Amino acid sequence: MSAVQLIVGLGNPGAEYEQTRHNAGFWFVDALACANQCCLRNEARFHAEVARCTLHGNDCRLQKPTTFMNRSGQAVIALANFLRIPPTEILIVHDELDLPPGTARLKRGGGHGGHNGLRDLIAHLGTQDFMRLRLGVGHPGDRDQVVDYVLHRPSREDRELIDAAMQRALDVMPLAVAGEFERAMHKLHSEK
Repeated sequence: MSAVQLIVGLGNPGAEYEQTRHNAGFWFVDALACANQCCLRNEARFHAEVARCTLHGNDCRLQKPTTFMNRSGQAVIALANFLRIPPTEILIVHDELDLPPGTARLKRGGGHGGHNGLRDLIAHLGTQDFMRLRLGVGHPGDRDQVVDYVLHRPSREDRELIDAAMQRALDVMPLAVAGEFERAMHKLHSEK
């Protein structure tokens, strides 16, 4: 099984988006960087903030694209090509409408499910075969309200649930970066 060499958090740059549901991927990468004393730095050539970290004895890169969500693929392909990291060794962390707050799920492959960041990634990478960490943010109940919903901050209660789910996901990252994705998935999915 492939080790994770690149962990990408999806989100939108700028203070006005910082606390919105759509930035759950950024929240996770920030928490991972903090927990491992890694410093994200802006790298214009990769259209992203990037950090090189040793996560549990394994060399890994962290990335937060500075493009907007619907152009995430531009940043990921630039760094992945430069480092020669295949899509199968990339973990994309993103908000997930189809999961309630407090839920985190790992999966390999799959479609974009209407998520513009994933849609652009699939287009740029030329494959759906990458790993994902889906952080549940809940659904507004009406498809017409989705854009407004993801671009607003969650309630305090929902944010606490999301933070707890992120912590459980952080706890299984040693397995994921060591190439034990199935074990990481089983451990994360069996906890609540």
